[in-house]
Amino acid sequence: MTCDFLIIGAGIIGLSMAHNLRQRYPEASIVVIDKEPELGRHASGRNSGVLHAGFYYTAESLKARFTREGNAAMRAFCHKHGLAINECGKLVVARNESERQTLHELLRRGEANGVDVRIVSEEEAREIEPNCRTYREALHSPTTATVDPKAVLRKLREIVTDEGTRLMLGNPWMGNLGNNHILTRTHSITAGRIINCAGLYADRIAQAYGFGERYTILPFKGIYLKYSGSPAPLRTNIYPVPKLENPFLGVHYTVTVDGTVKIGPTAIPAFWRENYQGLSRFRPDELSEILWYDAKLFLSDSFGFRRLALEEFRKYSKKHLAALAAEMVQQIEPERFDTWSTPGIRAQLLDKESLELVHDFIVEGDEKSLHILNAVSPAFTCALPFTEWVIGEHLS
Repeated sequence: MTCDFLIIGAGIIGLSMAHNLRQRYPEASIVVIDKEPELGRHASGRNSGVLHAGFYYTAESLKARFTREGNAAMRAFCHKHGLAINECGKLVVARNESERQTLHELLRRGEANGVDVRIVSEEEAREIEPNCRTYREALHSPTTATVDPKAVLRKLREIVTDEGTRLMLGNPWMGNLGNNHILTRTHSITAGRIINCAGLYADRIAQAYGFGERYTILPFKGIYLKYSGSPAPLRTNIYPVPKLENPFLGVHYTVTVDGTVKIGPTAIPAFWRENYQGLSRFRPDELSEILWYDAKLFLSDSFGFRRLALEEFRKYSKKHLAALAAEMVQQIEPERFDTWSTPGIRAQLLDKESLELVHDFIVEGDEKSLHILNAVSPAFTCALPFTEWVIGEHLS
């Protein structure tokens, strides 16, 4: 088989890439391959469904720009195609004076990024969400929303196939044969341009083409605890003030598209890339590599990894997770948070030289292949404008 563009990975980035390529190159032949037999088996179908607003990130980052633009684009996409969306907003709450000052830093970042965000008093915060608890002030983000990630993927699949893109599920990339010739389970394919959107395995594929040598994927497992029964304890997403030096946002409340409330997620170091449950998809080569880097990070305590890892493993306790969440609300029934959600794995890029986590999007490539090495959270929110930018900057 031959094609103009071959996209590896049919997650939110891969499908968005196919859609935006079609807008730029209407006559091109586009093929998308994926190792799984159905959509949404990994991060794109296992994420929280939150459409972030873009106030966490410094203004010069790609994340800042594409989160703001992506929030508007994905909300418009859902409204246009009749997909469910919960315009529930978000409150970031503080526990003390130090955290209240960080709220103002988030406000400055949000304003620099052009995001609709404001500081509200404790009383105003209670009007927005009667059950919230905060120290003097909170940050309100009215454009934060939640959607059903799998519904978005299904609609994108329908759109790209209607546009003429060939989608080949159950066909993993199995090797670089040279001259932009690759092997899948059922085909050999020669492409004008190869675009690697493989998520958890993007680094491995990139390295087969001579890119991404200084990086490796370090997986972190995220799980939420869902609330059972009714009425729901709150109607608005509530987040703590984050530690700005690391990419994890802390235990928070998410109100899903159907109104279900959940607390989490964890950010537990995973032992292999698809370490969702038990020994499923166990890979001894990945285990040894990840333990090597985890050990280096633990000994060096780079980015506070030692404390992070110990704190995160404690979150396997429902009681501990509920206790962390209880600090942000007036009242909670911990025993009602009783059901673990389907776990997801965050494909977090690690710089092997500096032993630092990479916080922004990383794209490498040449005239033959292009590699999305770090489709970092919130990639689901960013996907539509980010892939449009990639095409304009790297594929035009």
